[in-house]
Amino acid sequence: MILSVHQPQYLPWIGYFDKIIHSDAFIFLDNVQYKKREFQNRNKIRTKENWIWLTLPVITKDRFYQKISDVEINNETDWAADHLKSIEYNYAHAPFFKQYHELFRDIYSRKWQKLSEINVHIINLLMNLYGIRTPISFESNLAVTTTSSRRIVDICKKVGADAYLSGAGGKAYIDEELFRQNNIKLIYQEFKHPVYPQQWEGFEPFMSVIDHLFNRGPQKW
Repeated sequence: MILSVHQPQYLPWIGYFDKIIHSDAFIFLDNVQYKKREFQNRNKIRTKENWIWLTLPVITKDRFYQKISDVEINNETDWAADHLKSIEYNYAHAPFFKQYHELFRDIYSRKWQKLSEINVHIINLLMNLYGIRTPISFESNLAVTTTSSRRIVDICKKVGADAYLSGAGGKAYIDEELFRQNNIKLIYQEFKHPVYPQQWEGFEPFMSVIDHLFNRGPQKW
């Protein structure tokens, strides 16, 4: 069984879902420390000028060591209205926008309290739209307490995985020998970013997957 794991991200990019597609099981890494300025609470969408961040405000003051599953959304500002407005403004004329507009209006009409809750909800929604059936579970249910590569190896053992699919960036920090010692095959993701028509001239890669959804529909890349 090929396993992949990843922190639940906000409006992830295409490569995130490509990794899920090529896995027999996927685990949300929700029991690790939350890190600022990564993709757990923000992502990019295409604009006429270039691209912009959609950043979901979270409460971090005096909570440096909080786990991803504990991170609370800061609802003092109407961030949901701002995000929906940005999406509507930049994708209103995209070929598939009207087809999926109401789904996102529903997301941003809800009162979310936890970052992981909205992230997982959006990821599940997008998986359904793209017809991705990979089983998903949560690291927080596995009682794994180790760190780094040892943590991933222990997760693989917990769920009976004999292969682990890592993002290509994992080559820089994964302890490959540890995987060999535990008879777990280590696979690195080989993902070639597709080029597809966007709303404006040129192509901006590494946008949120909703850029692909609104422009190309739920066809595989």
